[in-house]
Amino acid sequence: MTSNVASPVIRIHPADDVVIARVQLLGGTRIASEGVTVAGLVPPGHKLAVRAIAAGQPVRRYNQVIGVARVDIAPGQHVHSHNLEFGNFARDHAVGQGVTPTAYVAEPATFQGIVRPDGRVATRNYIGVLTSVNCSATVARAIADHFRRDINPRALERFAQVDGVVALTHGAGCATDSDGEPLRVLRRTLGGYARHPNFGALLMVGLGCETNQISGLMQQEGLHESDQLQTFSIQDTGGTAKTVARGIELVEWMLESANRVEREPVPASHICVGLQCGGSDGYSGLSANPALGAAVDRLVRHGGTAILSESPEVYGGEHLLTRRAVSAAVADKLLQRLRWWEDYCARNGGQMDNNPSAGNKAGGLTTILEKSLGAVAKSGTTNLVDVYEYAEPVTAKGLVFMDTPGYDPVSATGQVAGGANLICFTTGRGSAYGCAPAPSLKLATNSALWQKQEEDIDINCGEIIDGSCSIDEMGERIFRLMLDTASGRRTKSENHGYGQSEFVPWQLGAVM
Repeated sequence: MTSNVASPVIRIHPADDVVIARVQLLGGTRIASEGVTVAGLVPPGHKLAVRAIAAGQPVRRYNQVIGVARVDIAPGQHVHSHNLEFGNFARDHAVGQGVTPTAYVAEPATFQGIVRPDGRVATRNYIGVLTSVNCSATVARAIADHFRRDINPRALERFAQVDGVVALTHGAGCATDSDGEPLRVLRRTLGGYARHPNFGALLMVGLGCETNQISGLMQQEGLHESDQLQTFSIQDTGGTAKTVARGIELVEWMLESANRVEREPVPASHICVGLQCGGSDGYSGLSANPALGAAVDRLVRHGGTAILSESPEVYGGEHLLTRRAVSAAVADKLLQRLRWWEDYCARNGGQMDNNPSAGNKAGGLTTILEKSLGAVAKSGTTNLVDVYEYAEPVTAKGLVFMDTPGYDPVSATGQVAGGANLICFTTGRGSAYGCAPAPSLKLATNSALWQKQEEDIDINCGEIIDGSCSIDEMGERIFRLMLDTASGRRTKSENHGYGQSEFVPWQLGAVM
């Protein structure tokens, strides 16, 4: 990437047909480095043609195809949805050709983690209230609200080692096939949260007559009641008020043992980070995403795990991942999931290029191909060691992929269910997001966003665009912030109380 701060544009690759506007470009402006004159207005983060492109010809950014020209495009013109469109093209998957040995560090970094009696390591210490069905959501929230520090400041004053009591509710659990995939996926998600080390203890609350019977959930997920996991239902307990009182009583009892934890040094190999990007813009693939990728490379070299997800947002860039797949079987898993998505979109009357949102397009992204190429940069450069379905337990170390939608709350919920104990979330348009029980770090792609929404964002990767910091330097800063956050440093979203409403399991199939 050419990032001469004296130039009003950024060139990513010598073979590219477009450059990216660093600032708003006015018609008549001469771009000396490219030998073109701007025709019309080009907003920051948007694309400027640097050579003539004939209608129907591919357009390249990152030295990769991001679409085809709708009409003839002249040098100096703004390139966006009015003259660029999605188009299928042949990908060279080159399976395994980019695999390289991982250079593990001799002395891995450490963080201050919480070691559970069974050896699992936590980055936070919550008590959770999960629901089997939407019908028990109000009860679950009432139980958790009793312990909210902003509502009842004294409820947790004796329990300094407990991060809070959170209710994670959802809108599913009934009116679905009792033997079908949608229920299995929901149960797998709830089971992953029930086992998550960031919960010191957990309640599971049901209504009593729902399709998602707690007993069936427990059986599928191999869960058993204990001092740390209690289950009950509204119908069996005797109604709403009695169930809330029962839940409060159980939480008060659980707090005593949950508070008896201490942080201690543990290797960075115990960090499992979920990678997210939301509200992407034309700078995402130039600053925050590659910087997060540099941090991921460091985490993997220290023995940790990173989960790349959002399947619709690697579509068109999957050949960059299959090159790094450690085996043909791993590459085939990824390609199978993307074929599933093509079929899923077709069944529902959509297409993969429906993914870029209005905000993505306003920020300069035009097609899913362009968005995906920037999104893949979050994964860094190490080998792809495995591929998982939604909410499956992640057991591998290194870079893995989990099949999820691109919708951030649904995607991150699957990652946390799989074991992510930290989320790193890049944003170019702005995001207000948290992810209890896993802390969520937000990374701005540009300095204008940082200045506007600093109270919600943890680090400004716009310094890369400004020329004051390199991608590698920012990657080191992000890695160190990961360690500090895993050690207990609170994120901006935690300070604001985000996290409970962002629990959104993926709902598959028909609602009956």
